[in-house]
Amino acid sequence: MDVGPRTSDKVLITGISFYGNHGAREEEQILGQRFLVDVELGLDLRAAGTSDDLALTVDYADVVKRVTAIGRTRRFRLLEALAEATAADLLERYRVQQVRVRVVKCAPPVPDCVGTAGVEIVRGRDG
Repeated sequence: MDVGPRTSDKVLITGISFYGNHGAREEEQILGQRFLVDVELGLDLRAAGTSDDLALTVDYADVVKRVTAIGRTRRFRLLEALAEATAADLLERYRVQQVRVRVVKCAPPVPDCVGTAGVEIVRGRDG
């Protein structure tokens, strides 16, 4: 099945920040912590680029609102589940062919972990 021309065009949104109650440990669910999310949305940007029309692309301000709403209002034990929910929402909401979601826990409560912990997933439309 031909799905049309492939594109490597992307809308990139990095550093989406929110405070959420996600984690496998009970204290993470109760106290919460800061998370960072980066999103890449794969879609053909030619029409938007030639017309200068926001309606022909993805409004990144709207994407930020959706990502932070998921992160602030829902609870997940695993970063993988947060990333999956975010990717599914973005694929459903926007005319994109592929999404890449990177979720980072800024201060994981792990002994000797001084940096961050995170996951990255890539999901696309079936067919």
